Amino acid sequence: MAIRNSTAAGDDQQLKTLLADSRTLRKGFELMVSQYSEQLYWQIRRIVLTHEDADDVLQNTFIKAWNGLASFHGDSKLITWLSRIAINESLDFMRKQKTIVSVSTDDADSGLANMLMADEYFDGDQTEAQLQEAIAGLPDVQRTVFTLRYYDEMKYSEISRITGTSEGALKASYHIAVKKISDFFHRHD
Repeated sequence: MAIRNSTAAGDDQQLKTLLADSRTLRKGFELMVSQYSEQLYWQIRRIVLTHEDADDVLQNTFIKAWNGLASFHGDSKLITWLSRIAINESLDFMRKQKTIVSVSTDDADSGLANMLMADEYFDGDQTEAQLQEAIAGLPDVQRTVFTLRYYDEMKYSEISRITGTSEGALKASYHIAVKKISDFFHRHD
């Protein structure tokens, strides 16, 4: 069964069929990893920020997905299920990092923007680095909804399925996040 590298509904159904059959499970999983790795990597990277951390979290995401295949009933799209795992893994990673080291957004010498500019895998400019610093300072829900809406251009209905949060609450969180980010840039002019 050939699967094109796209996210069409038919492809999703074909992957689900492969994943549901023990004889084609491994092939289905390999195709799923191939099809969704890049999209998930960028979702994760926008939360954890560094390439190395994003790679680690992506690997953990697929390990969790593999271990959780038996509990996936196919009610949602695969990308919705995988995104939920990826976002939860990213947020768990960030919580653990906060307990290890605290990054101050007020200290320009050791700030996140400077760390990103030094990252060889970061291809943005100073403004993008500051945006990432502002996003990193948001509470988990606001950070998640902002990154999914702003970067991935997801509809609130899709974000709602991923996060299990109402669309109204997501809209409010997004607008609060935008205000906080705007305030961050005004403070750092």
